[in-house]
Amino acid sequence: MEKIKIPTATAKRLPLYYRYLVILNDAGKEKVSSTELSEAVQVDSASIRRDFSYFGALGKRGYGYDVKNLLAFFKKILNQDTLTNVALIGVGNLGHALLNYNFKRTNNIRISCAFDINKAITGKILCGVPVYDMSELKKQITDQQIEIAILTVPSDTAQKTANEMINDGVKGIMNFTPIRLSTPAGIRVQNVDLATELQTLIYFLDSEKENNK
Repeated sequence: MEKIKIPTATAKRLPLYYRYLVILNDAGKEKVSSTELSEAVQVDSASIRRDFSYFGALGKRGYGYDVKNLLAFFKKILNQDTLTNVALIGVGNLGHALLNYNFKRTNNIRISCAFDINKAITGKILCGVPVYDMSELKKQITDQQIEIAILTVPSDTAQKTANEMINDGVKGIMNFTPIRLSTPAGIRVQNVDLATELQTLIYFLDSEKENNK
């Protein structure tokens, strides 16, 4: 299939659509409208229609979208038939929680290896995942053909660790540290700052309280 260039915001919404289509298909539903999708995934119907328009005619006016066809299409777009191995760098409290989670709700992503400098856990298997010393990073990245890694190390070592990961062949980083990483062109970084997200939520809730006084 020809690679389609779509906006980042659209790309982030595709997994939402896919997960809901799986639910609809499992329930035996044959078609769905953009309005129904909108209510389920909390994205306005105009945005859904615009997102879908990047991929051509996926539905019919007045009919909606065929669930099985749409599910099969997004399954291919999102590579749901291909297993992607991911590395976890840093097995502290957050890293351990991610190991325990290990994308159990998906069939195509798994943390296949973890790395740390703590001799108390390296060489062991935690939550079904082997934990290696950082000295083995390059070998495992190469052997397992890993291009994506999750970074959960302390802030003061984040950039240094990211540099090492990139030199060893990592092309994409999910960064759970508060540090904004400096990376070469062609390296994709997805920042996940839980504290910032929570502070933003608190701000909006407080603002609503003030407006309702």
